[in-house]
Amino acid sequence: MRKLVFVIISFFNTAMLFAQNDDSIFIRRIADEILVNGKAYENLRYLTKQIGGRLAGSPQMVKAEQWGLKVMMGSGADKSWLQECMVPHWVRGGQDQARADYRKGKKTLDIVALGNSMGTGTKGVRAEVIEITTFEDLEMKQDKIKGKIVFYNYKFNPKFIKTFLSYGDAVPYRGQGASRAAKYGAVAVIVRSMTHSTDNNPHTGAMNYIDSISNRRIPAVAIGLRDADWLSNLLQKESVHVFFTTNGHFLPDTVGHNVIGELTGSQFPDQVITVGGHLDSWDVAEGAHDDGTGCVQTIEILKTFKSLHYTPKHTIRFVLFANEENGSRGGDKYTEEAKIKREKHIFALESDAGGFTPRGFGFTIPDSLFQKVLSWKELFFPYGGSEFTRGGGGSDIGPLNRTFGTTLAGLSPDSQRYFDLHHARNDVFESVNKRELELGAINMAALVYLVDKYGL
Repeated sequence: MRKLVFVIISFFNTAMLFAQNDDSIFIRRIADEILVNGKAYENLRYLTKQIGGRLAGSPQMVKAEQWGLKVMMGSGADKSWLQECMVPHWVRGGQDQARADYRKGKKTLDIVALGNSMGTGTKGVRAEVIEITTFEDLEMKQDKIKGKIVFYNYKFNPKFIKTFLSYGDAVPYRGQGASRAAKYGAVAVIVRSMTHSTDNNPHTGAMNYIDSISNRRIPAVAIGLRDADWLSNLLQKESVHVFFTTNGHFLPDTVGHNVIGELTGSQFPDQVITVGGHLDSWDVAEGAHDDGTGCVQTIEILKTFKSLHYTPKHTIRFVLFANEENGSRGGDKYTEEAKIKREKHIFALESDAGGFTPRGFGFTIPDSLFQKVLSWKELFFPYGGSEFTRGGGGSDIGPLNRTFGTTLAGLSPDSQRYFDLHHARNDVFESVNKRELELGAINMAALVYLVDKYGL
């Protein structure tokens, strides 16, 4: 009996080794194709330099959608289409400007209006500034807030090695800060930018007016870190007044689109694997890392599978999502339509953490399936993406998990430089390294291939 068990185990291990060897060979072919013949970098060049920032509702959004559809078709998709969804149409409306007035003179401050915020009007806002370090500090000083500009000077926590933890810790001040300050009579807010950077570029990003906290909608801006530190130091010595003008406002919702390419499954055409990034970006930059890189990596996987004559078992959808930045309407629409059509979505992968050197993937996955995924780790060692962790996905594919229980994964690049340029004017094509971008696409393609071959 023991001999029989030994034989069975040996046979199983031998079969696994042969399978892994086959997989290793095919993943090497994927890597060679992308590194030698890849188009991701040049696609990104066109998207950023010829189209530029792609805020939902803008003319650049429309150009990007048409570009995406054309490239999907040219990359060999069996089917390509635009999936309509209504998107918010916030516009910046002009140049954001700010000036500090203090005892010895005046200083121009580098600021940018937060996305979705209401403008000051042509007269602008001028008031004394009060520094607030935390929401607890706001509550303690609530009697001193009325008629003032609240300056939220909450710093990125430098102790977090994974910088997305610093972002998650600080971002409530951007998202909720205006409504919390308005509750106590503030006339505007200035928010320290969400970054560890050492430059003075202000970082925009979405904020929300929360009517359950306050129905007053006050202007909100972000400030560069050097100016934030200057303002904080000066406030320790004397009172400072700030004058700023912004012009942000909403127009009626307009039509946007998810851009979708598809390879039809040969064995399980009714089971869908989704891979994607979001096509929209903020208007202050070119949206290179956020999320042009995720879009061109997605297209690169499609192109590579077609170039290698790979026939998937499952249907694979390549999606450039609309409106992730200030509404997430594209991801919601994709899931809504999938629910109406009763589609079966078994896996979804997103790249929305920049085009830096890949480290691995974060998974939202049941324990039993995670053990299966962990058995693939060695295949990713040569390409740098072997750190498999629990918890991951992305804003656009999250609704698939909440609706269908779909297993999710998000590409995890090295995060140390991401928030140096996230939502800032230096998120441009020149900040993307070609090799790092391609390595991310290789790791993503390998994961999609393995899920398609072995299922989940």
